[in-house]
Formats: sequence, structure tokens, C-alpha cells
Amino acid sequence: MKPFILILMLFVGQMMLGQVASGKLLDENKDAIEGAYIFNHIRDKHTHTNELGSFKLRDTYVGDTLIIGALGFEKLQYILETKDMDKPLLLVLKEDLYQLEEVIIRPNVNGINVVAEIDLKTAPVKSSQDLLQKVPGLVIGQHAGGGKAEQLFLRGFDIDHGTDVAIAVDGMPVNMVSHAHGQGYADLHFVIPETLDNIDFGKGPYYADHGNFGTAAYVDFGTKQRLKKNTVQYEYGEYGWNRTLGMFNLLNDDTNAAYVATELIQFDGPFESPQNFSRLNIFGKYTSRLSDNGLFSLSASHFTSTWDASGQIPQRAVDNGSISRFGAIDDTEGGSTERTNFNVSLKKVVDEDTFIKANAFYSNYKFLLFSNFTFFLEDSINGDQIKQQEERDVFGLYTELNKNLDFMDIPVQLKVGAGFRTDDIQDNELSRTLNRKTTLENIQLGDVRETNVFGYANLEFKWKKWMVAPGLRVDDFSFNYVDALRQEYQNQSVNKTKVSPKLNIAYTHSSDLQFFLKSGIGFHSNDTRVVVAQEGNDILPAAYGTDLGTIWRPTNKLLVNAAAWYLYLEQEFVYVGDAGIVEPSGKSERFGLDVGLRYQFTDWLFLNTDATYTHARSIEAPRGMDYIPLAPDFTLVSGLSVVNLGRLSGGLRFRYLDDRPANEDNSIIAKGYAVTDINANYLLSKNLSLGLSIENLFNTEWNETQFATESRLENENTSVEEIHFTPGTPFFIKGSLSYTF
Repeated sequence: MKPFILILMLFVGQMMLGQVASGKLLDENKDAIEGAYIFNHIRDKHTHTNELGSFKLRDTYVGDTLIIGALGFEKLQYILETKDMDKPLLLVLKEDLYQLEEVIIRPNVNGINVVAEIDLKTAPVKSSQDLLQKVPGLVIGQHAGGGKAEQLFLRGFDIDHGTDVAIAVDGMPVNMVSHAHGQGYADLHFVIPETLDNIDFGKGPYYADHGNFGTAAYVDFGTKQRLKKNTVQYEYGEYGWNRTLGMFNLLNDDTNAAYVATELIQFDGPFESPQNFSRLNIFGKYTSRLSDNGLFSLSASHFTSTWDASGQIPQRAVDNGSISRFGAIDDTEGGSTERTNFNVSLKKVVDEDTFIKANAFYSNYKFLLFSNFTFFLEDSINGDQIKQQEERDVFGLYTELNKNLDFMDIPVQLKVGAGFRTDDIQDNELSRTLNRKTTLENIQLGDVRETNVFGYANLEFKWKKWMVAPGLRVDDFSFNYVDALRQEYQNQSVNKTKVSPKLNIAYTHSSDLQFFLKSGIGFHSNDTRVVVAQEGNDILPAAYGTDLGTIWRPTNKLLVNAAAWYLYLEQEFVYVGDAGIVEPSGKSERFGLDVGLRYQFTDWLFLNTDATYTHARSIEAPRGMDYIPLAPDFTLVSGLSVVNLGRLSGGLRFRYLDDRPANEDNSIIAKGYAVTDINANYLLSKNLSLGLSIENLFNTEWNETQFATESRLENENTSVEEIHFTPGTPFFIKGSLSYTF
């Protein structure tokens, strides 16, 4: 009898001990749901699903009720049974109306990502220009006929075309090292907006899995695994706007999905000399769910674009009436570009605590650009037109191990990654030309081969309400340049290694309130031609940053985020592709405040607002001469979104950029602007919808991009330094008709 009682007591005691409940969350298409929350309200324990939809919740008991939810899905309550302790759960969530109250602040390094998730749900991306502007505080401008990568502004940086923001699509880097036009050049126009599924971003150099160019921020885009429906869409608008879109499922079952998307855009613009802009995109993707719930995907895309441009025009020519705001001094500017991509990715489950992800990619890229910024300053007879041209092959491989561990009963998540990227660039050219046809002089011409090999590790210790995440990244660079203008062959080479530590801390008071402190060292590399000329000295300047902030949901309908930040750069030191020169400007510092809010008025009406204040100065320059040109000090972006109001959806978007210094002594001012856009979509029937969008609703006269430039016109005896600008689009209306099946 006593042995029986003892065995019974041991059995009951074992039942009283908390166990681990694990499982996987899927949507109705059997795709994994990332970032869903699983909450055991009886034990006050919670967790979140990873990118494979998997979760593990400790200290659970038979009979406990799990509350499971995710943005855009019905909330699910599940009572644990004895059988659930022996094998992983497999749960399916149904789609539902989006509710801000479903937002749960995740106790990880980058909880702020929930903001992008909210914005994508309430205001889907409508154009390629919308892609980067989904990052709070990031503002863009176009100044070359629509075909060139946009100019970026964020956290007191005039980032040019990508020097201080690391951008990737499905793990494939977008930034181009040692580019003919500028270091870090990031052309996202090969992405068809409707294929976008998610955005992952982080501001500052705080993330071990992001390296080169990630000083101000990183932005990772993910494309859809499958299409819900086939779509055919046609858009027509003013100034010769035409856009045709087709998206078609080729395969769609529980295990496999494949689709193809294509886009053709034509646009003349409001300019007196038509842009003759044309862009063609083709994208295909295949995804297979593996037997272990891992994923394999293969994608291929091709993008080509051609355009003419009126360039950046001098303010004095507009003021004296020689040209209009939409006129040109040299309308032979323009160019062409194309990119072909192949990308293979794998997410492989090793066990319930471990998975591996990897992707390998190849890109072939071509670029040709004709510009004229100074008109007749350098050559009073032929003019100052320049040609920038290159062709490159890019190869790369990234791998990462994710593993959940226990350290003295403290849950730990380990990420260890490694990879490489090689750019093989042929005929990287800067030349003086005449009318796009005659080459007058080669300024630079040569072949570049640049390789970046890297490794990193990051740990997330989660103890009670605290999360501490130390990280370390090591990057090794090999720079090689063969100057074709030298009489003799010489392969100039330099090797350099960069070590970048990180430390992030978060205190999650509840699912409605989190405080965080982030810190780290990052960098952006410089053009290989600068590296070899400098013999490896001062070519990987470090950026030291820290953020102190909070994410707070004071009510079910309101989410607030705020961060005070500081960033110090060892050297503002970049290669200026337009002139083939190096511009070092010494040490710099930037600090500021980011504030954002998301508010849900009703089931169908949402508000989003992001404001930024920044103070940016050169440290080594005399006071009054220490302004950083074009660094924005205040931005405000706000919008109202209507989601599924019967058959109607749409939104109103307002953006404001303050006046900012255009030169170091602030004697030349780049004027700010405030522009409002609006769009609406009405469902005519189950499959047919009508859309309308208006850019610059109030027909504001604004300058999209501005530069302080010294130039001389053909009839002038002396040069003048003043604002040169590209005018922003006036009132511009477009309509669309979409059919889904």
C-alpha cells in the first residue's frame, strides 16, 4: 500500500509541476504567423511566435487557458489538455478586422517594429515611392526623371542614395558598394509594391546582424509567399502616366506556392521636356513548405528603366524668367539601368529549439547616367555634362543559426551568423561628355572587386521583465582596383577589418509598456577608389550611437513610441561620384527626438503621426560654420486611413519638411515644404474595384530636392553659388481599375 501511495504522490507532484507547451501558428493558407502572442493569463506568462510561427511557453499546466492573437486575426482561446503536453500544438487563426487593441509589445531588441506592421495593415504600399517612407521619420526626394534612386533623409543625414541606410529585399542587399554615382547607392525600383508582405526596420547601429551602411538605420523588405487572388490593374493619369500590373498564381496548395508579377510604367511628368520615363518589372517566386515546417523559396526578377531628365535648375534662371519652374538648362540629362536577380533561401528546423536560415543570391546590374550640375563652369564651350557608367555582378551567401537555450534557468536566444558578399565591377566610369554621344575626357575608369566577409553573434537573456542582448560583429573587407587610365597594369589592393560591439537592454513592464536602451558601434565603408588612394587609412570610420526610448499603449486604441538618441561619427568621409573626388569633413555629432503615435478612432478609421527633431553639427568646424548641409532638423508625417468601410478604403497623407541649411555657414537655405496626398478605392463588385489618387492635393509649389551648387550659365561671365532644385510634382490625379479572380 505504501509504495502505491508513494507512486501516486510522485505522479500528482509531477502533474503539479509546470511543463512546456510548444507549437506552431498558421493562417488559413497554412503559412506561418510571425509575432503572434500566446498568453497564459492564469500564470501571467506569455511568449511570441518566431519567423517560422513556432512558440514555446514555460510553466504551463493541464487545464490552463491560452489566449492567442495576432494583428488582423481572430483571437483564439485554447484549453490545454494532457495530450498537448506530449506533442506540439498546431493551431490555425482566422483572418478578422484589424484592431489596434491586438497589438502586443514584444520583449525583444526591436519591439518598435510593430509600428511598421500597423502601418502596412492600415495603409498598404501603393507605389515604389511608398516603400521606404513606411519607416517612421524617413523622407525621400527624386531629382533625375524618376529613374534614379531617391535621395534619402533620416536622423540628420542627407543620406544621398543610401550611404547610411542598409537596405535589403528577402535577404538580398540593395545598396551598391563603390557605385559609379555614389557610395551605397540603393535603387529599390525593382520591387513591385503589391508583392510586399512585411517591413523590418531598426534605427541606429545597434543590430549585430546588420553591418555595412547601417549607421542611421536598416530596412529589410519581405515579399509575399503566395497571392490570395490573381490581379489585373490599369492606371491612367495626368502627364502621360500609365501603369499596368499583373499578378498571377501559378501554383497554390498546402505545400507549394508559386506566382509571377509584372509591372510596366510610362510617365512624361510635368516638365516642358518630357521625361519619356519607362520601367518594366518582372518578378517570380516559388515557395515550398518542408516536412519539418521549414521553408524553401526561390525567386527571380528582372528590372529595366530608361528616362530623360531636366536636372536640377538654378533659382536665378527661374527668377529672371529665362526658364519656368518646369524648364531645363540642359535637357539632355537622363539614363538607363537594369538589374537581374536570383535569390534562394532556406529556413530549416533542426529541433524544437533550433532552426537555421540561409540565402544565396546573384545580381547582374547595369547603370548609365548623364548629368550636368554646373552647366558651363568647367567647360565654357561644350558644357559640363558627365557620364557615370558601370556593370557589375554581385554574389553573396548569408547563414544564421537560431537556438533557444537555458542559462541558470534564464531563457536565452542565441543568434550566430556568417556570410560574404563580392562585387565584381567592370568599367566603373566617370567621363566628361557632350550631348550623351561624344566622350571628351575620361576622369576615372577602372575595374573594382570588393569582398566583405563577416560573422556575428547575438544573445538575448530574458529574466522576468528584463531583456539584455549583447552582440558582436566582425567585418573583413578586401578592396581591389585596377585603374584603366594608368599606362601600366597595377592591381591596387587593401584589406581592412572592423569590429562592432552592441548592447541592447529592454524592460517590458507589461504587454502595454516597454522601456529600452540601445547602444552600439556601426560603420559605412567607402568607395574602393578612395580606399586604395588612402592606402587603407581612415576608410571605415565608426559611428557610435545610443537610443533611450519607450513604447506605450495607454489605451486599447492608442500606441505611442518615443526615443531620444545620439550619434557620433569619427569622420564624414565619402567618395563624391559626380566629381571623382574625396570630401572629408571631420567628426560630427547628431542628436534628436523621435515621437510617433497610432490611434484607432473606429473599426475603420486610423491615425498615424511621426515627428522628428534633429540637431546635426560638424564638431571640428568653427561655430557658425559647422552646419551639415541638407541635414533636416524637423520632419512631420501624418495620415488618416480608412480600412474596409463597407466597399470604401483609402487615406489622406501629409508630410512636412522644415527649412534646412544648404551649406556649412547656413547662408543658403533649402526651403521646406508641406504636401498633402489623398487616395480612395471603391469596390464596384466582388472582383472589380475603382481607385483614385491625387498627389499634391492643394497644388503647393514645392522643391522636391535642393542643393547649394556653384554653376555658370552660358551667358554669364562669373559663377554663382545658390540653390539648384528639382520642382515637386504639382496637382496630379490618377485613376485605376482593378480586377481580381
